[in-house]
Amino acid sequence: MAKVRPAQVTVAACLVVAALAGPLATSAETPWPSKPITFVVSYAPGGGADLVARLLAERMGTALGQTIVVENRAGAGGRLGAAAVARSTPDGYTVLVDAGSFAINPGLQPKLPYNPAKDFVAIGVAALFPHVLVVSPSFKANSVADLISEARKSHLSFASSGNGSSQHIAAALFMQNAKVSMTHVPYRGGGPAIVDVMGGQVPVLFGNVASTLAHIQGGKLKALAIAGSTRLPALPHVPTLQEQGINGSEMYEWNGLFVPAGTPSSVVDRLSEAMVKALAAQQVKDRIASFGGEPFQGGRAEATKFIAAETQRIAEVIRSNDIKPD
Repeated sequence: MAKVRPAQVTVAACLVVAALAGPLATSAETPWPSKPITFVVSYAPGGGADLVARLLAERMGTALGQTIVVENRAGAGGRLGAAAVARSTPDGYTVLVDAGSFAINPGLQPKLPYNPAKDFVAIGVAALFPHVLVVSPSFKANSVADLISEARKSHLSFASSGNGSSQHIAAALFMQNAKVSMTHVPYRGGGPAIVDVMGGQVPVLFGNVASTLAHIQGGKLKALAIAGSTRLPALPHVPTLQEQGINGSEMYEWNGLFVPAGTPSSVVDRLSEAMVKALAAQQVKDRIASFGGEPFQGGRAEATKFIAAETQRIAEVIRSNDIKPD
């Protein structure tokens, strides 16, 4: 039997140790993030989610030391972009930027191509944009009480961007709590709905503040109430629904950031910390305020609770009002 010399054992042992240490050394040499990050926005360019994504991308990219690229994958009410991110590698390099539809779709769509509760981890919620109850300038109602009175006397209708949209759900929630009935007139998108309300073809709309603010300030829409918990700095003269006796009718459009389930917790923490830092910047706060919104108060834990509560609350509204998708 051949004898193994000590030198040979030493060399062999060193090779084994080096082989085992190789992956660890490589991992240590390439800390996250080592390449650009992609924000997948589930809506078209120019919308609220897109504006928030681009606002955060610059600040978060600086904090993380990497470029963040914004990619729009619009379609199917946000489901197309969400499905793409759910299927992506859970490494923190693909981030979903979604809107309130993330909490609406589970109650509205019986067969989603992903499970929002199981396939995603929330990084955080960026901002809240309450809906605003607006009417045509020529409509004689000047308060919620006036609107309720008119709805009980005559056959009123309300516009929305489509069946199951946040505008539709906001109006359903209001009617449920105000104990009134109005006829739903769904449009293919928020733009046409706003145009017809401004023109008086349909008198009522629960519109997102970001899309209605300029029209309200320009006198083309009349705001009767804020469907949020507090008045808006951009519309200080407009009282909330709660101030006018309608409780439990808060409805927000909001923008959240998500990564696929399985993403390392250390990476999720880094993204969350960068997001919180970005939202703390005064320029970011001012920009969000200019859209009529406000930064979300809280980090990952608070965002996760908020999204779960919104998903459950909206599902109940959808069920009780028998709301069906287009």
